[in-house]
Amino acid sequence: MKVPKRLQPLVDDGLVDEVLYQLMSGKEAQVYVVRCAGQLRCAKVFKEAQKRSFKQAVEYQEGRKVRNSRRARAMSRKTKYGQKEQEDAWLNAEVDALYRLAGAGVRVPEPFGFVDGVLLMELVADSNGEAAPRLDDVTLTPEQARDYHGQVIADVVRMLCAGLVHGDLSEFNVLVDPAGPVIIDLPQAVDAAGNNNAERMFQRDVDNMRRYFGRFAPELLKTDYAGEIWALYEAGKLHPASKLTGQFVRDEKIADVNEVMEVIAAATEEERERLERQQDADED
Repeated sequence: MKVPKRLQPLVDDGLVDEVLYQLMSGKEAQVYVVRCAGQLRCAKVFKEAQKRSFKQAVEYQEGRKVRNSRRARAMSRKTKYGQKEQEDAWLNAEVDALYRLAGAGVRVPEPFGFVDGVLLMELVADSNGEAAPRLDDVTLTPEQARDYHGQVIADVVRMLCAGLVHGDLSEFNVLVDPAGPVIIDLPQAVDAAGNNNAERMFQRDVDNMRRYFGRFAPELLKTDYAGEIWALYEAGKLHPASKLTGQFVRDEKIADVNEVMEVIAAATEEERERLERQQDADED
């Protein structure tokens, strides 16, 4: 096929030998199957910011660290330079997540490099060497559903132990190769400890998997792995080999509003006194 404009520099530099065909076009990227040194791989070409339908929502960016202080200031001020840096940080998020998760033993495509907005990575293939189907495109037996669900939950645990939450996990972001599920599409991965939305996103990710696999194995609909896993994580007891039951009793106790307001008032008073002390010290 004709080489897409965004892939031409990689062809010119010898990183890609041949562009074979377009595999898919999604909300934030187009994916091509390419040949590199005799191996079939994927080239994920991220769309320009104004052409993406998936926006860089603040809830996803919260907690992402920027090592360079100049870049961080520019990003916070929304300058032209800052917007470019923010865009680069967004694009690099998937690359960083892939390397991090691959190192943690999570089944994700192996990354091979990121050049000019193009991510080269493993082509997840079926038994015939063709691109593997999405989970949504396969029909499962109850036994397969239970097995695949267990594999996904194990990977979700490994991800959380590595400090990340997928943030957009569904049957459309999981491929199925001969060994089972492979998790893909990670540009929106969030920092589990640094993002206030992480717990909600984690619950949504796991619930999406429960609902999907529950179509084939209805008993999975009665499980609550999300609550169980997050409780272990918050208690500092979660590790990749944690034994899970899928059962969790949520605390339905209604919060004491008066007690909460008293805590807020005390904190407010403490902060006021701190500011007064600081002002007195400055005047001295």
